[in-house]
Amino acid sequence: MNRKVSYVAVIATLLVSILYSCGDTKNQDKVDEIGEIEIAAPIIVKEYGYPVDEYIVYRDTVKAGDSFGQILFENNVDYPTIQAITDTAKNVFDTRRIQVGKPYTLFKKKDSLESAAVFVYEKNKEDYIVLDWNTEDTIQAALKTKPIIVTEREASGLINSNLSSTFDDLGVNVLVAYKMADIYAWTIDFFKLQKGDRFKVIYEERFVDDTISTGIGKIKACVFEHAGREIYAYRFANDSLPGDFDYFDENGDNLRRAFLKGPLKFNRISSRYNLKRRIKYYGYKLRPHRGTDFAGAIGTPILATADGVVTKSERRGGNGNYVKIRHNGTYETQYLHMQRRNVKVGQTVRQGDIIGTIGMTGNTGGPHVCYRFWKNGKEVDPFKQDLPDSEPLTKDVLDLFLEFKKPWGLRLDDMNYPDEETDESAALQDGTTLN
Repeated sequence: MNRKVSYVAVIATLLVSILYSCGDTKNQDKVDEIGEIEIAAPIIVKEYGYPVDEYIVYRDTVKAGDSFGQILFENNVDYPTIQAITDTAKNVFDTRRIQVGKPYTLFKKKDSLESAAVFVYEKNKEDYIVLDWNTEDTIQAALKTKPIIVTEREASGLINSNLSSTFDDLGVNVLVAYKMADIYAWTIDFFKLQKGDRFKVIYEERFVDDTISTGIGKIKACVFEHAGREIYAYRFANDSLPGDFDYFDENGDNLRRAFLKGPLKFNRISSRYNLKRRIKYYGYKLRPHRGTDFAGAIGTPILATADGVVTKSERRGGNGNYVKIRHNGTYETQYLHMQRRNVKVGQTVRQGDIIGTIGMTGNTGGPHVCYRFWKNGKEVDPFKQDLPDSEPLTKDVLDLFLEFKKPWGLRLDDMNYPDEETDESAALQDGTTLN
């Protein structure tokens, strides 16, 4: 029996005995008033669904040189059982691919051997694997997800240097900054932010175990003031993309254009399209550059600049690893010198999808992606093209949007910019729990 419950029962018995032993009718009345004493049920603490009082709970992280089999064998699981667990789990979890630094928990039996009976491996902050051989001749393997709480939050900031450092000062996940950069990719050059630019944003953050943040969800609405101009953005279903969402400004114009300005999250041009380029190393001979080079560290994700279908994904000559995408009957784009290609021929991609990573394959003097832009079969300078906008909202949907965005606009307007209320560079408000 639980000790806490035993103490309650003993105290209650002593109290009743004392009252009876006094022989006073007043005390008898008090006993009658007490009546039956309810004893609280014991509190059962569980982790991953297992009552911790019934096991020896051992927690650790995977270290260099560790293997799944070694971990179990050192916790008194025999090799035939380890093999059976591995075979059973293979469709759920490849036990050969446990990663250094990942936490795991063993539930061990309270017997003389203290042998492990359950292995829990955390793939990330939300998802975990449970391997259970606690019952004789039965092995279970399951991928599970912790209960997630989504909280709506608000933040505002004043740019002193750059967007990411402002978010660091604010104590907000920098992924919010990246998501805002995606939203405003065609309207604001985030390499040219000015001191005094400012923003307000309403976004979702995901939590497990009440306090552990697992990432950023949707940005519901935001406004960015750049060079004195406020640009609002509202997340809204686009009827031209069933089941998908885009961001629209105050007038219902889509902030997403048909093409991104470049193939990187934060674009930095190291060499522009130039048909008259001459290079000293080659004796100043004419060597036209028909692409635009975007510099970045090796491994930096390369993004598809528009929706389309992959027509080439291969390694060839001076191009190195490259991908080519047909967007429609007019436009194609090509991405050269990749370290790794993430897409295959025939695959459909959406604007912003990661199609590979920056490398140094082929003829290149440093890590970058050479971005080539084709119009009607001819390589052209993308920055000199009158590129199309995304599909506009239909009249009926536009009316719905204008009603939809009103409460979000009021919320943003009710929020203060930091310089309007304090001298701090940023302000953060907790929001409401959504589930």
